[in-house]
Amino acid sequence: MALIITTAVIGAAFAIYWYINRHKKVKHILSELRYALDMQGAGAGGLIDDWVNVWRNKITLPDAKNKVAVITGGARGIGTEVVRGMLKANMVVIMGVRNIEAGKKLAKTMENGDNLHAFQLDLESLKSVKEFADNVLREFPEIHLLVNNAGIMFGDYKLTEDGIESQLAVNHLSHFYLTHLLLPALKKTGTPDEPSRIVNVTSCGHFPGRIYFDDINLKEHYDTTAAYSQSKLAQLMMARYINEILEDKDVPVKCYSVHPGIVDTDLFVNSQFSKFPWLRRLFFKTPEKGAVSILYACFDEEILKSGGMYISNCKEGFSNRFSKNKKHQRKLFEISCDLIQIDHEKFGKN
Repeated sequence: MALIITTAVIGAAFAIYWYINRHKKVKHILSELRYALDMQGAGAGGLIDDWVNVWRNKITLPDAKNKVAVITGGARGIGTEVVRGMLKANMVVIMGVRNIEAGKKLAKTMENGDNLHAFQLDLESLKSVKEFADNVLREFPEIHLLVNNAGIMFGDYKLTEDGIESQLAVNHLSHFYLTHLLLPALKKTGTPDEPSRIVNVTSCGHFPGRIYFDDINLKEHYDTTAAYSQSKLAQLMMARYINEILEDKDVPVKCYSVHPGIVDTDLFVNSQFSKFPWLRRLFFKTPEKGAVSILYACFDEEILKSGGMYISNCKEGFSNRFSKNKKHQRKLFEISCDLIQIDHEKFGKN
């Protein structure tokens, strides 16, 4: 009886979904359904992982005086708590934000707030990324830590001024470009015993994803969930691939990717959870708790033996099979280099 009811409910849901989207091709409807279901599964798995491993979420902040960190975003949400932690560790912190005044106001509320500097950055513009990097390097030629934190989730189809789908541009490509521009400064400060670090803030939402190499902007059919998954998968894959090419050249820089957990932030403004804020408060992590795994990637010494690691709840997380394919990693790296118009062999060089 339960099976019959379940089958009927699923069938009815599919019929309603098909009716609403009947102008679309069947293959696109099925793809959207698959992504919707897989994303819900990834989210549920992420919540369970958060609850089961809550005891792992802890980090002892070091004294990192005179060291410099760069973070994208940081004026709100998880990023604010990451900034707070880095300042408590006595770091000089440079925030890349759209609203510089918001960054200045934040500095007044922080311990060691005098060490916080806000620079203009719009991740929907590669030109802005270049200007941000130039401004940072002019004042801070040596950098010890880069946290690619800022991101967007879902929303309508939009191309940036560079002709890149917005979620891919903000979450992956602009951070890839920033990593390229700041890598010489990171190389300068790293040592074999104390390498510099690059931390990409990704998501368990990468799990349903794949990279659409032949249609990177998803022009044939745009599914915002597929686009988000692709962008977060790209962050994870590039942390692995860039770490590998740096290790092969004995460069003292380690790369990591981090899922901070299912966190109650305004990132969910375009999701169904926006209608149920009490559910988010009840079941999701706070931004402060979400920052812990990111700070773990920034400071923990044990993970220096595991460059390229994908971290969730201060341990190695589960990543999808696509992300582990080295041919896929290399292909994404080459496409990303082409999109920012640099030679593959010149990545991270002056």
